[in-house]
Amino acid sequence: MKQNQITKMNKTLTILCLLLIAGTSPAKAEDVPKDLLGDWSLKLDSGEPAWMSVGEKEVRMRIHVGNEGPYEIAKVADGRIHFSPQRKRKKKGSKNYSKREVQVGITKGKLDGLITQTPNDGSKGTRVPFTGNRIPAMPKSAPDLSKVRFGHPISLFNGKDLTGWRPYRTDKKMGWSVKDGLLVNETPKTDFSATGAHANLRTDAEFEDFWLHAEFLIEAQRNSGIYLRGIYEAQVVDRDSRMQGLQGVGSIFSRIAPSVNAAHPPGEWNTYDITLVNRHVTVVLNGVKVIDNQPVIGPTGGAIYTDPMSPGPIYLQGDHTAVKYRNLYLAPVMK
Repeated sequence: MKQNQITKMNKTLTILCLLLIAGTSPAKAEDVPKDLLGDWSLKLDSGEPAWMSVGEKEVRMRIHVGNEGPYEIAKVADGRIHFSPQRKRKKKGSKNYSKREVQVGITKGKLDGLITQTPNDGSKGTRVPFTGNRIPAMPKSAPDLSKVRFGHPISLFNGKDLTGWRPYRTDKKMGWSVKDGLLVNETPKTDFSATGAHANLRTDAEFEDFWLHAEFLIEAQRNSGIYLRGIYEAQVVDRDSRMQGLQGVGSIFSRIAPSVNAAHPPGEWNTYDITLVNRHVTVVLNGVKVIDNQPVIGPTGGAIYTDPMSPGPIYLQGDHTAVKYRNLYLAPVMK
């Protein structure tokens, strides 16, 4: 054995002896608390809809239309995890942004956390506390749809006016109206950015599991979406647009890709028949089953509800581009 190897060994032995004499051992990094692992529907003091999924080494967290990560857990201290979500820019392309830090843990059996946002321009930052409800683990098997009973279909749109519907945010421009028996959204917007100046539209009523029938007409390079219970977006987009696969027509946006693009050409009517049962979704587009009883985990971007165990509305995107809908029917699952 070489002299330098002997020297290193002696140093190591000396350190270990000192630790034993002191009655201590090398500090061990904390693990993520077991009761924090899993999915959570969050309640932010800001009122923004949010969701979080905690793993052993990383976290996914989405606040409304924001990116969900994943984000590496930077540290675990005193039973709380710390991580840094994507920076939040004041507007697209802006050099001004806020650095975000999140800490979250379990206090007296309840989840509590804090989002700290620090602007890079020296202005005053913000602190957004939040709590959350645990989302149960996904069922181990898909529901047997042959045994599911549906109630009598109800009409969501009367073809005359907006009875039963309201804008999600009243501070947005109202582009929705009824024309020639159609539910029409008119907006000058043509790009596919996540938000816009015009209002999204939701049903007054809220639903649990169901079968939904909806017909839509989208022109070339146009984009909208139908949110199931305000959580999962069934994509509505021109079949020939740049958005394909996980972002294409027939998809549950960013979660489940359709098996085939079964949409009709832009400017023609398309038909959705969508079944949502026990967090599993089946999508039939123009008579073609493109998603077959697949689990959908976590809300999609833009969701206004994030708790899959609670009822929610049918929610239509109007802040994207112009679109038309007709023949909106829903049959609830009978318990």
